[in-house]
Amino acid sequence: MQILVERGCGLDVHQATVVACLLTLLPNRHVKKQMRTFATTTRELVQLHDWLQAEGCTHVAMESTGVYWKPVYAILEGDFEIRVANAQHIKRVPGRKTDVKDAEWIADLLLHGLLKPSFVPPPPIRELRDLTRYRRKLVESQTAERNRLLKLLETANIKLASVASDVFGVSGRLMLAALVEGNATPQQMAELAKRKLRAKIPQLELALEGRLQEHHRYLLKLQLHRLEAVEQDLTNCGLRIAQKLEPYQEQFVRLQQIPGVDATVAAVIVAELGVDMSVFPSASQAAAWTGVSPGNHESAGKRKSGRVTKGNMYLKTALVEAAWGASHQKGSYLREKFYRLKTRRGHKRAALAIAHKILTAVYHMLASQVPYHELGDLYLDKLNQQNVARHLVRRLERLGYKVVLEHSVAA
Repeated sequence: MQILVERGCGLDVHQATVVACLLTLLPNRHVKKQMRTFATTTRELVQLHDWLQAEGCTHVAMESTGVYWKPVYAILEGDFEIRVANAQHIKRVPGRKTDVKDAEWIADLLLHGLLKPSFVPPPPIRELRDLTRYRRKLVESQTAERNRLLKLLETANIKLASVASDVFGVSGRLMLAALVEGNATPQQMAELAKRKLRAKIPQLELALEGRLQEHHRYLLKLQLHRLEAVEQDLTNCGLRIAQKLEPYQEQFVRLQQIPGVDATVAAVIVAELGVDMSVFPSASQAAAWTGVSPGNHESAGKRKSGRVTKGNMYLKTALVEAAWGASHQKGSYLREKFYRLKTRRGHKRAALAIAHKILTAVYHMLASQVPYHELGDLYLDKLNQQNVARHLVRRLERLGYKVVLEHSVAA
C-alpha cells in the first residue's frame, strides 16, 4: 500500500507508561523505526514532545483508552496533527501482543492513512463539556439524596410525600426543618404550609404524626445538609456554564427554537457536538456518532439487526429528553410524527426517531446558520393528500355516510 505520511508516530498509552514508535520514510523508500518508552508524568511527556519535534514528526496517533490519552493529547496538541482512534477499529489479528507491537501497529496504520480519527472538540468546547457532564452527575446525586430522604421519612411513618406533591418545596422544607428540631407538634408543623397546600392542613396533621426518633432526626439533618450542598454546587455550576456559553450565545439561543429543546438541552448540544459542523461530512454521520441512527448489520442479503449504534451517551440522552418534550408541544411537526410512529413502533422507538430528527435539524441549523423552520402538524397530511382523503372517505362510508368532496376556495 502507498505510504501517505512520511514521519508518523504511534503511541500505546497506558496509565503509567507511553510506548512510542516513530516511523520515518527514507529516500530509498525504506522505513526507519525508532522505539522509546516514556512515563506519563508531565516532565516525561514534555520529553516525548521534544523528541518528536526534534525528529521532524508531523503526525501522531493513539487509541482513545479511557482518560489516559487526554494529558498526552493536551501536551502534543498544536504542534502535531493528532489522530485519536477508536480502539475497536484498530485491533490486530489474534496472536502475540505486546506494547511495542501495538505501538508499531498504530504507527504503521497511520503511515498508510488507515486510521479514522475520532472527533475531539477544541479546548473551549472541552471545558464546557466537562461542566455539563458534571452538572448531570450533580443532578443524579441530588435525585439520589432526595430518594434517600423520602425513604427515611417512610421508615419513621411520616407520610408527607403522600399529601404534598413537592416535599422539597417551600412548605416541605419548613416542615422538614421542624422535624429535625423535634419541638413542634404535628398541628404546628401543618400550619407551616403555604398557599394551595393550606387546603390540606387536616391531612398534613395526620401525615406528620409519625414515630420520628433521635436516630431519624440525625440522619435527616445530614441528608438535608447534603442536599443543600448539592443544590449550591448546581447553582455555581450553572453560572460557570453560562459564562462558558457566552461565545456561542447565538447558536445557544437559536437551538432553543426547536420544540422540546430548552436551555439545559441546548447547552449539552453545544458542549457535546460543538458548533463547527465541518467535522461531520453529513447529518447522517453526526447521527451515527451520536448513536441515534439505526444499526446496519446485513449478511447474505438478510438484515439481521436494526439496533441503534453505540454513541455519545450524554448527547443521546439529552436528545431523547428533548424528543419527549417535543411530543407534548401541540401544533408541531415533531409531535405529529411522534404519535404516528408510536402507533406502529412503540413509544421508545418513536422517541429515538424524533431524537434523530432533532439532531438533523441541529446539524443544518449550525452548519448553515439558519433558524428553525416549523413545518406544522399538517405537513405529513399534505405530503400525500389524495391517500389521506381516500382513507377518511372510506371510514365515513363504512359508518353509513355518503361523502362528496369539493375543493374550498381557501384551499
